[in-house]
Amino acid sequence: MVNLYRDTGVVLRTHKLGEADRIVTLLTRRHGKVRAVAKGVRRTSSRFGARLEPFGHVDVQFYTGRTLDVITQVETVDAFQLPLVADYQAYTAASAIAETADRLSAEEGEPVLKLYLLVVGALRALAAGERDASLVLDAFFLRAMSYAGWAPALTECARCGLPGPHTAFSVAAGGSMCQDCRVPGCVHPAPEVLDLLTALLHGEWPVAEATLPGTRRDASGLVAAHLQWHLERQLRSLPLVERRARETAVTSGASPRAGGSATRTPEGQGVSGQ
Repeated sequence: MVNLYRDTGVVLRTHKLGEADRIVTLLTRRHGKVRAVAKGVRRTSSRFGARLEPFGHVDVQFYTGRTLDVITQVETVDAFQLPLVADYQAYTAASAIAETADRLSAEEGEPVLKLYLLVVGALRALAAGERDASLVLDAFFLRAMSYAGWAPALTECARCGLPGPHTAFSVAAGGSMCQDCRVPGCVHPAPEVLDLLTALLHGEWPVAEATLPGTRRDASGLVAAHLQWHLERQLRSLPLVERRARETAVTSGASPRAGGSATRTPEGQGVSGQ
């Protein structure tokens, strides 16, 4: 009996295999991360090669192989690639989203429905172009960290739980810190920076969109530093994320820079709405 299965997924990345094939990494709704071979997709005569480009949201049929599964059919669900490749800022933000999702779904075949929904929602918001790509990316990072159990403490002390707001922030310690618990190396973001992060985490878009460019820049620095600290490695795509010209920083201390500035995006379910 032929062992076939079908799922909906987002293409995270691809790389060449042989002369005409590709290995495609997808984040799927029911099967988590799947690496599969797409045979002949690099030929101009391929029936579905263009559908298996990064950021494509597709319905895929797989054949279970000995080492890697084989893609046998592909149908487009959302063509996110077209608007994303036409906007460099959105494209670089989408690249950071795809790389983060790939890192967070380390085990192949393990369902990660919430992460899948976060990715789809973030790419949909970027493709629509109705929200600042930097805010979308930061919202995605924060919500993805919350999914992974790494959400920074924003409204209470990361160590003792004392309700804030607090003026110190430590990436290594897990977020905001009170006067008694703060550790060496803390930065001191302005209150509006933490307010922005809280708004992005909870989908309060009117609050987030009313912030100044300097506040957004400083918030992005904190989010990028926090994410990469927990990943224990830098995101290769993050230094390439385009940022618009920013105003002077709005913090009373130096913002952490983690492998370049970043633009940020939301979650699968609630990027554009929530």
